[in-house]
Amino acid sequence: MEWIYLAAAGVLEVGWAVGLKYTDGFTRPLPTILTIACMAASLGLLGLALKTLPVGTAYAVWTGIGAAGTAILGVALFSEPATAVRLGSIALIVAGVMGLKAAG
Repeated sequence: MEWIYLAAAGVLEVGWAVGLKYTDGFTRPLPTILTIACMAASLGLLGLALKTLPVGTAYAVWTGIGAAGTAILGVALFSEPATAVRLGSIALIVAGVMGLKAAG
């Protein structure tokens, strides 16, 4: 169950990272409220996962999901460049997350 909490926390991290772009410096109320809700939920689920998972593994997986997901959505939503180096780097992050999951 802790890995499900951690995966959900990572997805919510993507939500708040991308949400920050839509808040326009926290001047738009609805995106701001949704972003803060994602932040709180993400940290709450990370905390639940940390009850049983090692902190180094959980934090690395959480940030890895967040970094890769945010980079992918940056390409999809904000026309950020999808260069081979960028996509390869995202693949390395995903491989690292999978390796940490396999390790425990």
